[in-house]
Amino acid sequence: MDSTRPPGGTGSDPATRAPITLRRASARDAAAFARINGHPDVQPNLMQLPYAAEERWTQVLADNHLPGRTDFVLVAERDGEVVGSAGLHPAGTPLRRRHVMSLGISVAPEAHGQGVGRALMAALCDYADNWGQVLRTELTVFADNVRAIALYRRFGFEHEGTHRGYALRAGRYVDVWSMARLHPSPPQIAPDPALT
Repeated sequence: MDSTRPPGGTGSDPATRAPITLRRASARDAAAFARINGHPDVQPNLMQLPYAAEERWTQVLADNHLPGRTDFVLVAERDGEVVGSAGLHPAGTPLRRRHVMSLGISVAPEAHGQGVGRALMAALCDYADNWGQVLRTELTVFADNVRAIALYRRFGFEHEGTHRGYALRAGRYVDVWSMARLHPSPPQIAPDPALT
């Protein structure tokens, strides 16, 4: 790759950028997950620790494909390079919360503002609404992450509460917002044509 050319196409003009493609994440994406989630402009806004290890991501991504796992993790690529990832993960093991998934997303700094997050969010919402049997999608976001909050709101997520001093970030305890989105039109059983 030409190191003088910005990643993601021939420049910042959207008309000349290569298209974004989405696919399921696999263990072969571990280096990209470590690179993006460990980036100093990305990691502080995630619940990740500094010094991301590729080996850890190899295991996490491989485990997502084990029988019985319901994690749904995507990567966004441009010109064959991973520029973002997002996933839906079970909210826990209690039977009464099986209708809930937790959402996480990260975008490489060089791809911010280029539609990567929007494409990933659209795909996750489509999966949740039409395939995953998800009634409620929830997330936490640092209260000062204005860009992420705006993205989540565009997809119907609403602020449900503030967790004060939720996580340690760069030596300070900071607040997060709890946000959630309910299925806009929960599935119903189709009428029996024999009865109509």
